[in-house]
Amino acid sequence: MKEAAPQAVLVIPQLIVGLGNPEPKYNRTRHNIGFAAVDALAKAWQISLVENRKFQAEFGEGVGSQRHKIRLLKPLTYMNLSGQAMRAAIDWYKLPPESVLTIYDDMDLPLGKLRLRLSGSAGGHNGMKSAIAHLGTDKFPRLRIGIGKPQGVSANDKDTISHVLGKFSGEESELIDRVLKLVIEAIEVSQKEGVEKAMSLYNNRTVSETIE
Repeated sequence: MKEAAPQAVLVIPQLIVGLGNPEPKYNRTRHNIGFAAVDALAKAWQISLVENRKFQAEFGEGVGSQRHKIRLLKPLTYMNLSGQAMRAAIDWYKLPPESVLTIYDDMDLPLGKLRLRLSGSAGGHNGMKSAIAHLGTDKFPRLRIGIGKPQGVSANDKDTISHVLGKFSGEESELIDRVLKLVIEAIEVSQKEGVEKAMSLYNNRTVSETIE
């Protein structure tokens, strides 16, 4: 008799981490879109974020859309040391890396686009390099939010840094507000039906650049 195929284990986020830099001058910059996403989730789920020195982060816990316990984290260590805060939190709560969903900016994705994955390399992102180094694995889910590339410059150009650390324009900010609503939807699906289901529903979605 043929054995039944093993059922796929649903990957349900228990800790959601947004990557960014802590100083006020970085607020609303493209590189801090991970922070903006966690702030949007905290507002939607009415979770207060407060400084937690043990984690070197802003941290809050409460219940998400499915009434399951969820924890939110914004490392205050600066981007290239983000993994320190993540490691401290997962050690404290004894969480497996695959339950940690990390949200960050991606210049290779156009503005208005999301991309969920269950694992993968850092792709040159310093925050993710630190996360992978401190978690000791790249097998944890991540949600990349497209910030687009600056026009007409090479990948190593100083204008690229200016773009990443620059603030969104007024029109872009309206678009990003709609993107963040899509982020909340995608994460709520991942809480209910797993990250893979959210991938199938949201990886091909694009928020139109036409402001309604």
